[in-house]
Amino acid sequence: MSIPFLKGHGTENDFVIVPDPDNALDLTPATVAALCDRRAGIGADGVLHVVRSAAHPEAKGMAADAEWFMDYRNGDGSIAEMCGNGVRVFARYLQHAGHVTEGDLAVATRGGVKKVHIAKDGDVTVGMGSARLPEGDVTVSVGDRTWPARNVNMGNPHAVAFVEDLAHAGDLYTPPPFSPPSAYPEGVNVEFVVDRGPRHVAMRVHERGSGETRSCGTGACAVAVAAIRRDGADPAATGTPVTYTVDVPGGRLVITERPDGEIEMTGPAVIVAEGEIDAEWLENALHRAD
Repeated sequence: MSIPFLKGHGTENDFVIVPDPDNALDLTPATVAALCDRRAGIGADGVLHVVRSAAHPEAKGMAADAEWFMDYRNGDGSIAEMCGNGVRVFARYLQHAGHVTEGDLAVATRGGVKKVHIAKDGDVTVGMGSARLPEGDVTVSVGDRTWPARNVNMGNPHAVAFVEDLAHAGDLYTPPPFSPPSAYPEGVNVEFVVDRGPRHVAMRVHERGSGETRSCGTGACAVAVAAIRRDGADPAATGTPVTYTVDVPGGRLVITERPDGEIEMTGPAVIVAEGEIDAEWLENALHRAD
């Protein structure tokens, strides 16, 4: 049996999209890793498993609010709570497949139900919820350099470090060490940030489970929140929404934090191709993984 798939990206954060409305496929970690392998597989930062909420045990409780569940997996096969770029591409797939049209929709994720708007110009806006700012000092290191970092949780954990040069982040192949270990018991996404101008920053990121990626939506939100606090522009205190432009290696995202704490992320989402996963290849790949 061959398995349909699509390939898409949001600011070059790329995904294999596997439509599976009835949750009939067993997407094991080894299967996901094989699909995401950039040399021996299709290649991606992660997999967007498209399932009806009512058909997935983790999403049944959200089915009344969102028909579709984004069962997101990192490139190494591990499960992730949320992926901001992934939600935009997920919404674009639903539009591409005729399940939704331009306008508003809701997508269920492990980080809760996300409100999404598909604009006529092609950009997709995602309501990312509010950030939590856990207390306590955190540092991250690369080589012999160490920086203080802001602990920001966007449904998944982030450590945001402001640096003088993005090259200081190193190759980001391996997770940058952080301290104290108790701050992130399950690992962390680490963002390195430089200023580009007023309310305009650029970042590189090591995504937990994927290495350096071309973009990270929750990371861009975490960076904007950290920059807003650093710059003394907290919307909850001023009563005024604040918008930051965040450049990522794969493009540009626009992040707005509102006085009620809601964070909105706007950016592109593209479907690149569609086809079928060869069942014989997949079986052989899984045997090799064993």
